[in-house]
Amino acid sequence: MVSGKEFRDDLYFRLNVFPIVIPPLRERKEDIPLLVEFFVQEFSRRMSRRIDTILASTMEQLTDYPWPGNIRELQNFIERAVILTTGSTLCAPLDDLKSPVETEPAGTTLKQVESGHILKILRETRWVVEVRRAPLPVLGLKRTTLMGKMKRLGLSAPGPRSCHLIDSLR
Repeated sequence: MVSGKEFRDDLYFRLNVFPIVIPPLRERKEDIPLLVEFFVQEFSRRMSRRIDTILASTMEQLTDYPWPGNIRELQNFIERAVILTTGSTLCAPLDDLKSPVETEPAGTTLKQVESGHILKILRETRWVVEVRRAPLPVLGLKRTTLMGKMKRLGLSAPGPRSCHLIDSLR
């Protein structure tokens, strides 16, 4: 970036006093069991839970997963697992790690993908776009942004009841 004049060289040399190279988690599989145990202990303590067992099969699947989001993804996964655990054995939602990546057919436009995703979420939420003046977190959009996108994409709720529901939330 410095050679391409995209980053100031004086700033680079200030920051590059002591470089620390940390390889991605997928290249440090031996660290995963230690991190899992640490995160389980930490979240168990915070949530006043007692989780003292992690099945070997669970640990094996966690170690085999490539963790594209690195440690933060692992941390979030373990936090969710601790929340879902009701006994003393970690209940990890391992199916979440096997979720196939949805791909669109060749020639699909961004508008079609966006429209399809918004429609899918709206159907799942029964066309509710906000709850108590807070936007639905599923789409990560403010209500006004979602409504604008729906208008631009030509999306409207089917039937009078659903339309009334959306109108009442404006």
